[in-house]
Amino acid sequence: MRIAGRVALVTGASSGLGWAAALRLADAGARLVLHGRDRRRLSALARRTGGLPVQGDLAEPQEADRLAAEAQRLAGGVDILVNNAGVGWAGPFGEMTPPDIDRLVTVNLVAPVRLTRALLPAMCARRDGCVMFVTSIAGRTGVAGEAVYAATKAGLDTFAESLRLETRGSGVGVGVLVPGVVQTEFFRRRGRPYERSSPRPLPVDRVADLLVRAIATGSAERYAPGWLRLPVAVRGAAPGLYRRLAARFG
Repeated sequence: MRIAGRVALVTGASSGLGWAAALRLADAGARLVLHGRDRRRLSALARRTGGLPVQGDLAEPQEADRLAAEAQRLAGGVDILVNNAGVGWAGPFGEMTPPDIDRLVTVNLVAPVRLTRALLPAMCARRDGCVMFVTSIAGRTGVAGEAVYAATKAGLDTFAESLRLETRGSGVGVGVLVPGVVQTEFFRRRGRPYERSSPRPLPVDRVADLLVRAIATGSAERYAPGWLRLPVAVRGAAPGLYRRLAARFG
């Protein structure tokens, strides 16, 4: 779709991939509504891009609905929704507390579903728009020590696929970006740094470029990096082999 002149709402915009994607969308001519938890960084990004900042935390039950209403009030509507905000948690599942579980499920799954529900009908009525979800390779393969995180991303992935089928012919595109390891603060915030030597984290700007390209071309899905399709294909075609390899190599 044409990005120039369109209103794009980006969640999780105060850091990481959301920040980089907002810059790329601004360069492409989009008008931005920026949502994130860090008021100072959000304001700095708004000054840099000319975007409209809306500070808040999607872990709050009503925040998604408030954000949708505020975006419509400030910008008159949303043409491109980038559901990017997400939180992680790493460690044995038995060590998670109920609040940890609730936060991951709310931010990673419930909030994007509710935000999409609030904004999609207007896109369908105009027969024009795009909803992009940032999922994770963890949601397609499963990851030891990240059971709840992987489950939320798998749920988001399936929601996006179902929504794509439902909106076929409506003029609204639905896509997913499936990243692996990206150079952001995500791993520090989840409580466990990324310590593997391979695969190496991708530069966040490269992943942001892929995200914006997916919006512009109407892609149903993009992997970052592209070779991540291989373990997903192996898991689907030979699940026993995949599990043996995953147990050996992680």
